[in-house]
Amino acid sequence: MDDLAGIRDEIRTHASNAWATQRGYEPIYSASPRSRIVVIGQAPGKQAQESQVPWNDPSGVKLQRWLGVTDAQFYDPDTIALLPMDFYYPGKGAHGDLPPRADFAPLWHPRILKLMPAVRLTVLIGSYAQKHYLGTSAKKNLTETVRACRDYVPDRIPLVHPSSLNFRWQAKNPWFEGDVIPTLQALVANATRSDLRT
Repeated sequence: MDDLAGIRDEIRTHASNAWATQRGYEPIYSASPRSRIVVIGQAPGKQAQESQVPWNDPSGVKLQRWLGVTDAQFYDPDTIALLPMDFYYPGKGAHGDLPPRADFAPLWHPRILKLMPAVRLTVLIGSYAQKHYLGTSAKKNLTETVRACRDYVPDRIPLVHPSSLNFRWQAKNPWFEGDVIPTLQALVANATRSDLRT
Protein backbone atom coordinates (compact mmCIF):
# COMPACT_ATOMS: atom_id res chain seq x y z
CA MET A 1 0.00 0.00 0.00
CA ASP A 2 1.23 3.49 -0.83
CA ASP A 3 2.36 5.80 1.94
CA LEU A 4 4.04 9.18 1.62
CA ALA A 5 7.38 8.04 3.06
CA GLY A 6 7.43 5.01 0.79
CA ILE A 7 6.70 7.12 -2.28
CA ARG A 8 9.56 9.49 -1.39
CA ASP A 9 11.92 6.50 -1.23
CA GLU A 10 10.65 5.31 -4.62
CA ILE A 11 11.28 8.73 -6.13
CA ARG A 12 14.85 8.73 -4.83
CA THR A 13 15.61 5.32 -6.30
CA HIS A 14 13.66 5.55 -9.56
CA ALA A 15 15.83 5.10 -12.66
CA SER A 16 14.62 8.37 -14.18
CA ASN A 17 16.07 10.25 -11.20
CA ALA A 18 19.45 8.50 -11.10
CA TRP A 19 21.17 11.61 -12.45
CA ALA A 20 19.83 13.63 -9.51
CA THR A 21 20.77 11.00 -6.92
CA GLN A 22 24.30 10.92 -8.34
CA ARG A 23 24.54 14.68 -7.73
CA GLY A 24 23.33 14.27 -4.16
CA TYR A 25 19.97 15.90 -4.89
CA GLU A 26 16.96 15.13 -2.71
CA PRO A 27 13.40 15.43 -4.10
CA ILE A 28 12.18 18.89 -3.11
CA TYR A 29 8.54 18.82 -2.07
CA SER A 30 6.38 18.53 1.05
CA ALA A 31 3.10 16.74 1.68
CA SER A 32 1.00 15.48 4.56
CA PRO A 33 -2.25 13.51 4.89
CA ARG A 34 -3.54 16.59 6.75
CA SER A 35 -2.57 19.22 4.12
CA ARG A 36 -5.39 21.69 3.47
CA ILE A 37 -3.79 23.48 0.51
CA VAL A 38 -1.58 22.21 -2.31
CA VAL A 39 0.70 24.67 -4.12
CA ILE A 40 1.75 23.27 -7.49
CA GLY A 41 4.56 25.20 -9.14
CA GLN A 42 7.14 24.50 -11.82
CA ALA A 43 10.30 22.91 -10.36
CA PRO A 44 12.73 23.82 -7.58
CA GLY A 45 15.26 26.51 -8.34
CA LYS A 46 18.95 25.95 -7.76
CA GLN A 47 18.87 27.62 -4.34
CA ALA A 48 15.93 25.49 -3.22
CA GLN A 49 17.63 22.33 -4.44
CA GLU A 50 20.89 23.09 -2.68
CA SER A 51 19.22 24.11 0.60
CA GLN A 52 16.59 21.33 0.37
CA VAL A 53 13.92 23.90 1.23
CA PRO A 54 11.09 24.46 -1.30
CA TRP A 55 10.61 28.01 -2.55
CA ASN A 56 13.74 29.12 -0.70
CA ASP A 57 14.26 32.32 -2.66
CA PRO A 58 12.65 35.76 -3.11
CA SER A 59 9.85 34.17 -5.15
CA GLY A 60 8.89 32.14 -2.09
CA VAL A 61 8.76 35.27 0.05
CA LYS A 62 6.44 36.95 -2.45
CA LEU A 63 4.29 33.83 -2.71
CA GLN A 64 3.80 33.79 1.06
CA ARG A 65 2.66 37.42 0.88
CA TRP A 66 0.23 36.61 -1.92
CA LEU A 67 -1.20 33.69 0.06
CA GLY A 68 -1.45 35.81 3.21
CA VAL A 69 0.39 33.25 5.35
CA THR A 70 3.35 33.29 7.70
CA ASP A 71 6.61 31.49 7.06
CA ALA A 72 5.62 28.91 9.69
CA GLN A 73 2.27 28.26 7.98
CA PHE A 74 3.87 28.05 4.55
CA TYR A 75 6.34 25.40 5.64
CA ASP A 76 3.90 23.40 7.74
CA PRO A 77 2.84 20.50 5.48
CA ASP A 78 -0.24 19.95 7.64
CA THR A 79 -1.36 23.34 6.33
CA ILE A 80 0.28 23.69 2.91
CA ALA A 81 1.77 21.00 0.68
CA LEU A 82 4.38 22.18 -1.82
CA LEU A 83 4.21 19.91 -4.84
CA PRO A 84 6.01 21.17 -7.96
CA MET A 85 5.63 19.63 -11.40
CA ASP A 86 9.13 18.16 -10.98
CA PHE A 87 10.84 17.62 -7.64
CA TYR A 88 14.38 18.27 -8.91
CA TYR A 89 16.17 21.36 -10.21
CA PRO A 90 16.16 20.86 -13.99
CA GLY A 91 19.19 23.03 -14.76
CA LYS A 92 19.69 26.34 -16.50
CA GLY A 93 18.40 27.11 -19.97
CA ALA A 94 18.91 29.99 -22.36
CA HIS A 95 16.14 32.06 -20.72
CA GLY A 96 16.00 30.94 -17.11
CA ASP A 97 15.60 27.48 -15.65
CA LEU A 98 14.72 24.55 -17.90
CA PRO A 99 11.09 23.35 -17.76
CA PRO A 100 10.00 20.48 -15.54
CA ARG A 101 10.10 17.03 -17.13
CA ALA A 102 6.76 16.37 -18.82
CA ASP A 103 6.51 12.79 -17.54
CA PHE A 104 7.28 13.51 -13.88
CA ALA A 105 4.00 14.87 -12.50
CA PRO A 106 1.80 12.26 -14.25
CA LEU A 107 3.86 9.52 -12.63
CA TRP A 108 4.03 10.77 -9.03
CA HIS A 109 1.33 13.39 -8.38
CA PRO A 110 -1.72 11.08 -8.51
CA ARG A 111 -0.24 8.71 -5.94
CA ILE A 112 0.73 11.53 -3.58
CA LEU A 113 -2.55 13.43 -3.93
CA LYS A 114 -4.53 10.25 -3.30
CA LEU A 115 -3.00 10.21 0.19
CA MET A 116 -4.06 13.80 0.91
CA PRO A 117 -7.83 13.61 1.51
CA ALA A 118 -8.03 16.87 3.49
CA VAL A 119 -7.06 19.17 0.59
CA ARG A 120 -9.53 22.01 0.04
CA LEU A 121 -7.62 24.27 -2.34
CA THR A 122 -5.10 23.72 -5.15
CA VAL A 123 -3.00 26.73 -6.22
CA LEU A 124 -1.70 26.35 -9.78
CA ILE A 125 1.35 28.50 -10.43
CA GLY A 126 2.49 29.02 -13.99
CA SER A 127 1.57 27.54 -17.34
CA TYR A 128 2.93 24.02 -16.78
CA ALA A 129 0.76 23.40 -13.73
CA GLN A 130 -2.25 25.07 -15.31
CA LYS A 131 -2.07 23.13 -18.58
CA HIS A 132 -1.69 19.86 -16.70
CA TYR A 133 -4.44 20.39 -14.13
CA LEU A 134 -6.91 22.59 -16.00
CA GLY A 135 -6.65 20.90 -19.38
CA THR A 136 -9.20 22.18 -21.85
CA SER A 137 -10.71 24.50 -19.24
CA ALA A 138 -7.56 26.65 -19.36
CA LYS A 139 -7.90 29.79 -21.46
CA LYS A 140 -5.83 30.66 -24.55
CA ASN A 141 -2.83 31.85 -22.51
CA LEU A 142 -1.64 32.25 -18.94
CA THR A 143 -2.84 35.84 -18.60
CA GLU A 144 -6.39 34.97 -19.61
CA THR A 145 -6.40 31.88 -17.39
CA VAL A 146 -5.30 33.90 -14.35
CA ARG A 147 -7.75 36.70 -15.17
CA ALA A 148 -10.55 34.11 -15.23
CA CYS A 149 -9.59 32.74 -11.80
CA ARG A 150 -13.21 32.83 -10.60
CA ASP A 151 -14.06 30.19 -13.20
CA TYR A 152 -12.07 27.68 -11.14
CA VAL A 153 -12.85 28.57 -7.52
CA PRO A 154 -13.45 27.48 -4.82
CA ASP A 155 -11.20 24.41 -5.11
CA ARG A 156 -8.60 25.69 -7.61
CA ILE A 157 -7.00 29.02 -8.47
CA PRO A 158 -4.39 29.81 -11.17
CA LEU A 159 -1.58 32.29 -10.53
CA VAL A 160 1.34 33.78 -12.40
CA HIS A 161 4.76 32.81 -11.04
CA PRO A 162 5.95 35.19 -8.29
CA SER A 163 9.40 35.49 -9.87
CA SER A 164 10.96 38.94 -10.05
CA LEU A 165 11.31 38.26 -13.79
CA ASN A 166 7.54 38.78 -14.04
CA PHE A 167 7.62 42.38 -12.79
CA ARG A 168 6.69 43.74 -16.23
CA TRP A 169 3.72 41.37 -16.45
CA GLN A 170 2.49 42.49 -13.04
CA ALA A 171 2.95 46.15 -13.94
CA LYS A 172 0.86 45.64 -17.10
CA ASN A 173 -1.85 43.73 -15.25
CA PRO A 174 -2.73 45.67 -12.08
CA TRP A 175 -5.98 43.67 -11.77
CA PHE A 176 -3.85 40.78 -10.51
CA GLU A 177 -2.91 42.46 -7.22
CA GLY A 178 -6.24 44.24 -7.00
CA ASP A 179 -8.56 41.33 -7.72
CA VAL A 180 -6.85 37.93 -7.87
CA ILE A 181 -4.76 38.26 -4.70
CA PRO A 182 -7.72 39.18 -2.45
CA THR A 183 -9.65 36.24 -3.94
CA LEU A 184 -6.68 33.96 -3.27
CA GLN A 185 -6.30 35.13 0.33
CA ALA A 186 -9.99 34.59 1.04
CA LEU A 187 -9.76 31.04 -0.34
CA VAL A 188 -6.64 30.33 1.74
CA ALA A 189 -8.28 31.66 4.89
CA ASN A 190 -11.32 29.50 4.30
CA ALA A 191 -9.29 26.36 3.54
CA THR A 192 -7.29 26.74 6.75
CA ARG A 193 -10.19 27.49 9.07
CA SER A 194 -9.82 25.44 12.24
CA ASP A 195 -13.44 24.26 12.14
CA LEU A 196 -12.70 22.49 8.85
CA ARG A 197 -10.02 20.32 10.47
CA THR A 198 -10.76 16.63 10.44
